[in-house]
Amino acid sequence: MKGMKKLMIVVGLLLVPGFVFAQGTVSGTVTDAQSGDALPGANVIVVGTTYGAAADANGDYEIENVPVGTYNLRVTFIGYEVATQNINVSAGSMANADFALEQIALITQGVMISASRARERETPVAFTDVKKEMIEANLGSRDLPLALDVTPSVYATQGGGGAGDARINVRGFNQRNVAIMINGVPVNDMENGWVYWSNWDGIGDATESIQVQRGLSAVNLATPSIGGTMNIITDPTALDQNALFKQEFGSGSFIKSTAQYASGQVNDTYAFNGTIVRKFGDGVIDKTWTDAWAYYAGATYNVNDNNRLELYAVGAPQLHGQNLYRQNIAAYSHDFAKDLDDYDEGGLDKFAEQGREYNENWGPVSSSYVGMQNWNESDHNRYDPDFINERENFFHKPQVNLNWFSKLSDDLGLYSIFYYSGGKGGGTGTYGSIKWDYSNGTSRTADWDATIANNKSTGDGSSAGILRNSRNNQWTLGAISKLNYKLNESTQLIAGVDWRTAEIEHYREVRDLLGGGYYVYSGNDFDITAADQRKALGDKLAYNNTNTVDWIGGFLQAEYTQNLFTLYGTAGYSSVKYTFTDHFTNDGGDELYSEADWISAFQVKGGAMYRINEDMEAYGNFGFVEKTPIFDNVISDFDGSVADNPDNEKFQSYEAGLNFNTLANKLTLKTSLYYTSWKDRANTRQIQLEDGSENLIFLSGMNSLHQGVEFEAAYQPTKMFRFDGVASVGNWKLTDDVNGSYREFTDTGQVNTPYTYYVKDLKVGDAPQTQVAIAAAVTPIKGLNARVVMKNFIDHYADWNPFDRIDETDRVQSWKAPNYNVFDFHAYYRLPMKFSGVGVQLFAHAFNILDTEYIQDATDNSDFNAFGDKNHQADDAEVYMGIPRTINAGVKLNF
Repeated sequence: MKGMKKLMIVVGLLLVPGFVFAQGTVSGTVTDAQSGDALPGANVIVVGTTYGAAADANGDYEIENVPVGTYNLRVTFIGYEVATQNINVSAGSMANADFALEQIALITQGVMISASRARERETPVAFTDVKKEMIEANLGSRDLPLALDVTPSVYATQGGGGAGDARINVRGFNQRNVAIMINGVPVNDMENGWVYWSNWDGIGDATESIQVQRGLSAVNLATPSIGGTMNIITDPTALDQNALFKQEFGSGSFIKSTAQYASGQVNDTYAFNGTIVRKFGDGVIDKTWTDAWAYYAGATYNVNDNNRLELYAVGAPQLHGQNLYRQNIAAYSHDFAKDLDDYDEGGLDKFAEQGREYNENWGPVSSSYVGMQNWNESDHNRYDPDFINERENFFHKPQVNLNWFSKLSDDLGLYSIFYYSGGKGGGTGTYGSIKWDYSNGTSRTADWDATIANNKSTGDGSSAGILRNSRNNQWTLGAISKLNYKLNESTQLIAGVDWRTAEIEHYREVRDLLGGGYYVYSGNDFDITAADQRKALGDKLAYNNTNTVDWIGGFLQAEYTQNLFTLYGTAGYSSVKYTFTDHFTNDGGDELYSEADWISAFQVKGGAMYRINEDMEAYGNFGFVEKTPIFDNVISDFDGSVADNPDNEKFQSYEAGLNFNTLANKLTLKTSLYYTSWKDRANTRQIQLEDGSENLIFLSGMNSLHQGVEFEAAYQPTKMFRFDGVASVGNWKLTDDVNGSYREFTDTGQVNTPYTYYVKDLKVGDAPQTQVAIAAAVTPIKGLNARVVMKNFIDHYADWNPFDRIDETDRVQSWKAPNYNVFDFHAYYRLPMKFSGVGVQLFAHAFNILDTEYIQDATDNSDFNAFGDKNHQADDAEVYMGIPRTINAGVKLNF
């Protein structure tokens, strides 16, 4: 018996190596067949098994412990054809299978078509793609624009540090002149062109890729794409079922949980995916807390071979404390201020040092005060019993897209988007008589306890000062439709329409009575009695207006591609109309109503690319674009005055570039030159007409020139090391003094009023004109990646208003902030084993790892925090200091 057992043990030991080594490894690379670019995140599956892997940032994949045998290997990646290969796995060996994926046919490419994406080696514009894996590896749950930190001529900051309070500047143009699009739909504000990133808080978790097209871009819609276009593509529905959960922790008591699920294709007909995000934290900057949700859902339905429907919904209901007031440098740090050559040290006695985390937009309050706060038509307890934010933002702006892609014939396709965007919320502030605490110098904070005590002592139960909401409730309906016609193998024609209509309510309301029983407001003409003028929580006051915006546009585009050349040209025309209703002003028994005429604009853009050889291409483009004035420059929200002949702003742009890809795709170089002129920057002035009525006039002639050179480079000598670098050198300035005159009527009759703005050769402010960024990444072992990013910013002139330069002797440049370097660190590690089928990835980010003190945003000659005589020096500026060292870390589970 013992002999039999020994024999079985020997046989077993002999068989073990067979079982162990009857396995092999499958590896390879997944790239774009046209450009050769890696496709990180591509799914590689051994068909009929549970074995698979996702391509890493270099497009490489490796599947271990695959049993010996012959298999089909399948690769899927959104926007590309599914590819398969037969492989033979031998014991103890490595089977190689590389894939070069082709972009898929238009009917199945879905939202990528409607988004006007630039294509490598075809589209003659300067652009940068940031794909999902790079977003996840670098963003660290900051606002989405901060994922573009290694992009030439792009400057993004976190503003005052509140969640969603970021801003972006491209080639010296702020967000009003940068088109922001989500899945091809413009999201710039319909009234003023601004973008409020708090409305899209959390969208980074559902972003598949971001493409930044700098300059006028190849986008064919009549959007304000002057500095550039930032096109955000959200996660499309996946071909395979999957799920993930991500838990993050960070500085400022930050906690965030993210869950995602994708159904995969069901019966090759429909699919669904969704993301939900919950985050909260105290904030790194004082009292910039956040309490937010975010959600995203996408669904596709293949009606038949020629029709496909897609439905997308995204939103982020959120509350957060804000830091909206920039400060004198000394309010943050006396030492930093003293180290500046042009800071008058007398300011050190005027401003108490508060530290980089200082925020004056809050104040302590006794927890014994239990007054309710009203927002979104409901009463709530305040966020914290021990303090009240003077400035707080609350908003929810859902957007829903229904996309219909129809193949009418082999040569004709119709692609349409129908969308709805709502909006409900606003921001807070003070109203009436508030008690202020100036113990920190000229910086002031609300003394809530003193204000509450004062309100309780008024004698009639009324409040002398309150906390108010400034509400902005809105809805937008729109449709974008593009008809694509393939004339022949070389020529494609596109015609499209873009229609939008929006209604926006602007009013203030009582948020917190601060100890009183009501607030007396007598500015509403329709409040007849004293009782009507007593305003309780949620009642409207100060102003109550409804604005409407109607937009219609169309375009024609032709594209020609053959062998070495690609040519394109676009012509577009758009019109906008505004109306204004003042619900508080009695105009002959009716509410005051103003309506402007339609204002039209056109644009012409074109470009060409020449593919010199397999490794090099050159391109050039040009454009002339008119931009219609924003609402406030057409209708005054003070008295409803309407501009008679509003002028369009005019932009003319030329760009040339050279792209180079060689050394077996190990080195990529891109360079571009740009020249953009901005003429007749909008400036309005209210005047009195002969009949005593008011009118808005345009003072034209303010012109600027934005020109520069940009570089991008990527070098990957081995799979272990990768280096990226970008640089941009700009020369942005005002070109001439502005002279003119206008006629108006006064009590003494008609007068001719001259005006002059002394701006010739003054530099454009608000962003560094020279930027350099270098990133180095290492992958020492499979699944582990670490990356260090250095960013250098030079020639950052403070923001300033050219229409304030009315003194002929004042020819000094706006104050220039100190140059600075910032280092960030990013790392992730995918564990090599799975736990009950669950993949685990650990990640960490450290921003500003050297804890550098620097100025990220500045305003010249501040009216609020300046010291001295306003001579464009450091002591006259108000600034935001850069965010101190922060960390973000967590774990991601893939199911």
